[in-house]
Amino acid sequence: QVQLVESGGGLVQPGGSLRLSCAVSGSIFSINAVTWYRQAPGKQREFVAIITSGGSTNYLDSVRGRFTISRDNAKNTAYLQMNNLKPEDTAVYLCNALVRTGSYWGQGTQVTVSS
Repeated sequence: QVQLVESGGGLVQPGGSLRLSCAVSGSIFSINAVTWYRQAPGKQREFVAIITSGGSTNYLDSVRGRFTISRDNAKNTAYLQMNNLKPEDTAVYLCNALVRTGSYWGQGTQVTVSS
């Protein structure tokens, strides 16, 4: 089994910041990529950010410049630093890890941006 443990969500005011964590453990040899997605109530899941084993990154256009994805290889953990949060960022944020046996999902962590 491969397990993903996500943390760092919460309630924040517009303009505030949060850092999400995604810790990967289990029967893995290496992590090829970690991707953050988000899903708001009644909406489709959407891609937010990705980081590959080579360190390349990509972002959803609406978060580029505000969010930064990073990793700590020694801890098998990826992070999503979210700055200048907006109400439209409110969603459940989900982590996905791509390993040699397939891709695996975390449970999600709620981010709520509200005054």
